Amino acid sequence: MNEFLKIVRERRSANKFIENITIPREDFDDIFRELSLAPSAFNLQHTRYYVVEDKKLLEEVYYASFKQYKIKTASAAIIVTGDKNAYLSADKIYEGSMMLGMIDKTEYEIMISTIKSLYEGWGEEFKHDEAIRNSSLSAMLFMLLAKNKDWDTCPMIYFDKDKISQLLSIPDNEVPSLMITIGKMDKSSNKIRGYRKPAAEFVKFY
Repeated sequence: MNEFLKIVRERRSANKFIENITIPREDFDDIFRELSLAPSAFNLQHTRYYVVEDKKLLEEVYYASFKQYKIKTASAAIIVTGDKNAYLSADKIYEGSMMLGMIDKTEYEIMISTIKSLYEGWGEEFKHDEAIRNSSLSAMLFMLLAKNKDWDTCPMIYFDKDKISQLLSIPDNEVPSLMITIGKMDKSSNKIRGYRKPAAEFVKFY
């Protein structure tokens, strides 16, 4: 079994963590550096990460997340958001590509016009869905990269988005898509992996 499959198979959603373990900043730095390679529509890189390690602030996140115990034991709780206005930075992103000679001025102008037309033409619902889609893609890669560093994670959606946004001063243009708790899993609470559908139940070939 290759290393990637090992990471995929060993990644589990941790229900409880071993308390008082600090994640070295170098580990976060390594994870986020590799995470910059995550896919995103038009390379707009919609995703933002808010890493909460401070115990007092974690306590407030715990209450804003309906007192889920895993937050109390985690080394950090990470709020993942998607920027509805990511398309407004397209000019800066594609200027870099133009300077590197990857595209010419005509291609640059066509790309900027296409992106603006799509995001503004399809409206607020599309911008919101794009924020969720792209941040979810990034978050899955984050969890695999964390597991590669021997850190365990759990994706969570049950929290008060308004309270969390207020606590962390998350701007209105960013949609909190999920929370990821991270730390070392307390294996005493580990259960066998639940039933998984066979591929034939969720895949159709045409």
